[in-house]
Amino acid sequence: MGKALCFSLVSICFLIPLASANWNILTQKTHSGLMISLKNYCEGWRLNVELHNIRDFEVVPEECTDYIGKYIRSTQYKVDSERAIEESLIYLSTSCNLKKDVEDAWIFDIDDTLLSTVPYYKDNLYGGKKLNVTDFEEWIKKGKAPALDYSLKLFNDLKSRGIQIILISSRREYLRSVTTANLVNVGYHGWAGLILRDPADELISVAKYKSDVRKQLIKNGYRIWGIIGDQYSSFEGPPSSTRGFKLPNPIYYIA
Repeated sequence: MGKALCFSLVSICFLIPLASANWNILTQKTHSGLMISLKNYCEGWRLNVELHNIRDFEVVPEECTDYIGKYIRSTQYKVDSERAIEESLIYLSTSCNLKKDVEDAWIFDIDDTLLSTVPYYKDNLYGGKKLNVTDFEEWIKKGKAPALDYSLKLFNDLKSRGIQIILISSRREYLRSVTTANLVNVGYHGWAGLILRDPADELISVAKYKSDVRKQLIKNGYRIWGIIGDQYSSFEGPPSSTRGFKLPNPIYYIA
């Protein structure tokens, strides 16, 4: 009896992790009964991040880190990014009645809009590890973030039209020098303003901070024709620009 009980308990302990391990996307169905693959699941997750249906996530689901990494390295990511830039240029050429003075403005985010942080996240499971802010800022201090080529194209096109380019980043103020140097070293120059968070701004959400900055810019006389960024916090809150353009980023979320 004792041996049988012991064997049963051992069996249960062995089977519980197996049952947990057997919960995998390959055997799952949607609520409507559709069988889904791991690719289906992770693509659905990524798409719903971009649609802003999935919010406030701290890490990419463990089962999707490989998929997200492949997407970020893929031609599709480049195509998605290029399309967002192309749509920005079409809008600029067809819908913006520029006054061609010093008050026409366009806002850019920095991280994963002008500069890529993918090299950092490559070493952190493409968002599969919870962000360590200190570690991330140490990486920023190296000033090695590469430019996003399509964004550089838009940046230069806007500048050639006389549009004032304003950079608004959630980076902290003490990173100004290294941020400026990094931007210049990869080809960005000639912006009208670079706005970073001071200690007081760190007490509010990034969305509120960026909204407050836009209010001040408009108060100062700027006409904001567009905003481009990889996070919805770059667009949320009043006042809105005429148009916002979202670049793909399924790696992290900033509220």
